Amino acid sequence: MPTSFEVTQARGGLPQIVAVGFRRINKMLQEVAPEFAGQATVEVLDVGFEEAVARVKALHALRPIDVVVAAGSNGGYLRQHLDMPVVLVKVGGFDLMQALTRAKRMSSRVGLVTYEGMAPDMAPFSELFELAVEQRSYRTEEEALSCVQSLKSLGVAVLVGTGMVADLADQMGLTGVFLYSSDAVREALNDAVEVARASRIELAKRERLNTILAQLSDGVIAVDQQERIQTLNPAMAQLLGVLPAQWMGRRLSDLSADLSLQSTLRLATHELEKIERVKGKTLIVNRMPIIEQGVLTGAVLSCQDPISIQRVDRHIRTRIKPNAPGTRYQLDQFLGQSAAIEQIRQLARSCAASQATVLLVGESGTGKELIAQGIHMASDRRELPFVAVNCAAVSESLLESELFGYEEGAFTGARRGGKIGLFEAAHKGTIFLDEVGEMPVSLQTRLLRVLQEREVLRVGAIEPTPVNVRVIAATHRDLMAHVGQGLFRLDLFYRLNILRIDIPPLRERLDDLRPIALALHQQVCGRLNIEIERTRPLIDALVELACRHDWPGNVRELENMVERMMAYAEATQVRMTREAAMDFVRATVPELFSAVTADVSPALKARQAESERADILRVLAECGGDRAQASERLGISRTTLWRKLKP
Repeated sequence: MPTSFEVTQARGGLPQIVAVGFRRINKMLQEVAPEFAGQATVEVLDVGFEEAVARVKALHALRPIDVVVAAGSNGGYLRQHLDMPVVLVKVGGFDLMQALTRAKRMSSRVGLVTYEGMAPDMAPFSELFELAVEQRSYRTEEEALSCVQSLKSLGVAVLVGTGMVADLADQMGLTGVFLYSSDAVREALNDAVEVARASRIELAKRERLNTILAQLSDGVIAVDQQERIQTLNPAMAQLLGVLPAQWMGRRLSDLSADLSLQSTLRLATHELEKIERVKGKTLIVNRMPIIEQGVLTGAVLSCQDPISIQRVDRHIRTRIKPNAPGTRYQLDQFLGQSAAIEQIRQLARSCAASQATVLLVGESGTGKELIAQGIHMASDRRELPFVAVNCAAVSESLLESELFGYEEGAFTGARRGGKIGLFEAAHKGTIFLDEVGEMPVSLQTRLLRVLQEREVLRVGAIEPTPVNVRVIAATHRDLMAHVGQGLFRLDLFYRLNILRIDIPPLRERLDDLRPIALALHQQVCGRLNIEIERTRPLIDALVELACRHDWPGNVRELENMVERMMAYAEATQVRMTREAAMDFVRATVPELFSAVTADVSPALKARQAESERADILRVLAECGGDRAQASERLGISRTTLWRKLKP
């Protein structure tokens, strides 16, 4: 048989039509065929049935045949035994009327014998011609002979019918009238030309589709409504270890029950990203119905090899740039010259060399996220994602779906196809859980499982997803106090409190105030296009006047003050002498001198310190005075314990 390429090449010319028939229909075909010389190549064969099938197949092996034209029982037989379009010569009302007119001229006793399925309603013709017509139909040559003999015994003298019937009538001494006309043959050949053209268009589309599918790395199988395979691309053949020619045209379920599309064809539903074992291989399988103009015409199955997906995943992640959105800071940008800050930078570098979870503890505005980003940028994960989430800024229900993701249909309003969670988004990289102390207890259990098992279960899912992610958590809360109040899980605390960095507030390192203020001043001036030297006296005045301020907002509060002063200074264009700078700071930053700062804030701080000291004394008593054990239970160092117990 010709190959697909040979078929395409050969069908570049005129449509190839073979007209099959013997005796009378053959003569008509021979007469009409030349009329189609410019539209198609028509070859007429004077054979029928088995011999016709053999001849057509032999011709098709030499050159592709588009359409076969035949009539009556011969056409019905060819349709059953040829795998190509067969157009039948049809009997129209005008043909029947002409034949009956000729028959009436010969006899008042007329019979009509047609091939099964061709018999028309004779009532209108009987009334029109005032003619009683005995009607019969046949399926085989033997039945046709029986019909003719039956009508002869009834005294019928003229028989109208197909070529076979007309010939049998003549052989038995009756008069045979041929039912078909040249117009019917001509119409059949016209239909054959149109069928050939449509078939070639469809073939070209299929060839183009197969060419596209051949380039895909995913395996694809397409079936018709009876689940017979129409397309099987090379990638699928390789996955299954089969030859496409062995599967084409066969029912998919008969070849592989694991790949069955019967349910998809029956329910017209999608099944996406199913993990299945097929012929000993684990594959990601998608099943989708094919809907054309609102009608189900088939289904398609695609398969992906998880190994190739993992390979692509690694390929993409290795190309994420170090300075991708989400990471702006490095550890050198954590400013300060005090011994405490230098120790924090050194601890952060040590944390970057480890894969363990880090807990950052410090008041709001002390730079916890800057340190988290710095640890990420100093680690071997620097080229991979850094994902930050504020656990206090999102509602409980939303936080769960944001952290862990969800499956399609997990809840009302869920996005089609589901959504990846932040843990999955941070795969191979770092996730920063800011304000982890505010996380609801119900979600703490799920977070604990991620830390223990290194896998995430999406909302609505039953299969967990493995993740490789570095966790950095931050809080301004005393988590051990939260544990005592039932607000934080003890086991989660120990999972988070592996590597720990305590960040002192700005009021405990006032020596760092000037370098931080100068750095912020330079940033703001660059952003607002302000002359740095002209406004430098404002920073000097701010540092001089702020030495007694309690700095409840820490570095963030200082940044806000510098931003405000620069904006006002640009608007006023004042000459910045020392005295003018002092007055300007007093006017624009009155909170440096408020009663709240001088009285209320220290009082509040004293009460907090006293409450914390009471908690430490309680734990120390429970540990029998063992400071090492008490420090471990409280999650602080022995030095910090000693410092907090000082009167």
